[in-house]
Amino acid sequence: MSGRVAICAVAQTKYERNNWYQRFQGMALEVVTPLLEQTGLKFDRRRGIGIDMAVSVSDDVFDARTISDNALTDVLGAHFGCEEKVAQEGAQAIYYAVAAIRSGHVDAVLVVGHCKESQSQSRNMVTHLAFDPFYTRPVGLDFCAAAGLQAQAYGARTGLSEEQLARIVVRAREQAALNPATAGLPPVSESEVAASPMLADPIRTLHAYPVSDGAVGMILASEELAPKLCATPVWVTGVGSSMDVFFLGDRDLADPACLRAAASRAYRRAEVTDPAVDFDVVEVSDQYAYQLPLWAEGLGLCAAGQGPAWVDDPRRSRPVVNPSGGMLAGNPLILGGLVRVAECALQLRGEAGGRQVSGARRALAHGVMGPAGQMCSVVVLARD
Repeated sequence: MSGRVAICAVAQTKYERNNWYQRFQGMALEVVTPLLEQTGLKFDRRRGIGIDMAVSVSDDVFDARTISDNALTDVLGAHFGCEEKVAQEGAQAIYYAVAAIRSGHVDAVLVVGHCKESQSQSRNMVTHLAFDPFYTRPVGLDFCAAAGLQAQAYGARTGLSEEQLARIVVRAREQAALNPATAGLPPVSESEVAASPMLADPIRTLHAYPVSDGAVGMILASEELAPKLCATPVWVTGVGSSMDVFFLGDRDLADPACLRAAASRAYRRAEVTDPAVDFDVVEVSDQYAYQLPLWAEGLGLCAAGQGPAWVDDPRRSRPVVNPSGGMLAGNPLILGGLVRVAECALQLRGEAGGRQVSGARRALAHGVMGPAGQMCSVVVLARD
């Protein structure tokens, strides 16, 4: 097994509500070009000179075609080469790249994810397909409806209030204004959030992440190659994932047990002892406002049941959570975790612009997929 693995380049498009004018290949190319420019790598099979392997992140249903990665082989330089696809939770592509590099078979891996949520009539129709066709599809379940059930359970357990949910959304929009990738998302007031239409009680329209189109990518490299590609390698020091049971009725929806398990694995590998103080930056995949305090509990940023108090704590200065605006600022569902990794890498490289956290040296990225957080990913990053 080779040594450490580093993220050496990061690029992302703007996340738009409706990128009608561009095919997904064009969005991906908009990411691939700057990644190659940043590192000087080429689509060349000679090790140490070119990209050895590509990992794409996409979804056949969102792309409206089967085996959707087939349409990306030219953009990813994958003709007669190695291209693998990760569907659903985008942060899993980081695991794939790390495993490939640490195996010793490749030195540099290109990771690119894309999604156009606007192409579907409703993203809820897409997530409806994640449920079994006999028991849960007939009652109309989708990810939003499942989130409503989880929000009710978590609110009943902790007393999370409408006012706290509104503050979470307002802050996310304020942070989004500092992020060029989410520019254009209008600010909102607490009263506007509280008055927005109901989606799935108690989730309101402004409590949910907006429909988003975009792409994000990174180049990962071996410990030997990374210093030749960039001045500030960001090392992947720990990863962890976990999947909960399929049927919602078999889970305690107010208990983020799946996330705790994923975080525990990542923390053990990265030698994290106290996540509440060991990180400078944390990026959480908060698809819905209530999930920010719930996932904070699962990640160990606060004690169980203390998520609402954590939201209100004015002394909460470290770690800085979601300086990018998080998913509430607008990232496609399947790219949420991958964007969180990219945002953390930009912070540790000192390239986060107006949202930069001063002196950031250690970060945590979180991804989630499935109904009510059924599957969770955690990636720990650090710079020397």
